[in-house]
Amino acid sequence: MSTVASWPNQAETWLDARGKGAWIAVTVLGFILFWPVGLALLAYMIWSKRMFSGTCARRNRTHTRHSFRSSGNVAFDAYKSETLRRLEDEQSNFEAFLERLREAKDKSEFDDFMDERAQKAKETMDKDEPIET
Repeated sequence: MSTVASWPNQAETWLDARGKGAWIAVTVLGFILFWPVGLALLAYMIWSKRMFSGTCARRNRTHTRHSFRSSGNVAFDAYKSETLRRLEDEQSNFEAFLERLREAKDKSEFDDFMDERAQKAKETMDKDEPIET
């Protein structure tokens, strides 16, 4: 890989290591020097979710990496893996429940819409029929 092609990745890694403040400083500098550069950096920060993730995402990645490390105690590691597996199962079951709930709500709203539409069509037909006396 050439040096020219890798410098954006190196710059991105360097800025990520320094945090959101570095990204903001470079964006402001880009606006001061040449506004399209600042605008491009701002768009990139928003698109890549760097503006809103901040240190929380970095902390979560570190926490995830350390959560699977062995403690050295076999019984505790077995308990921890079983608990994590159980929590993942509960999470997937809950997500499935929420999906079913959303589908039921969507179906209910659609059925209400269709009933309302049928009622309006019936009323329109009733108005168009001549009244016989």
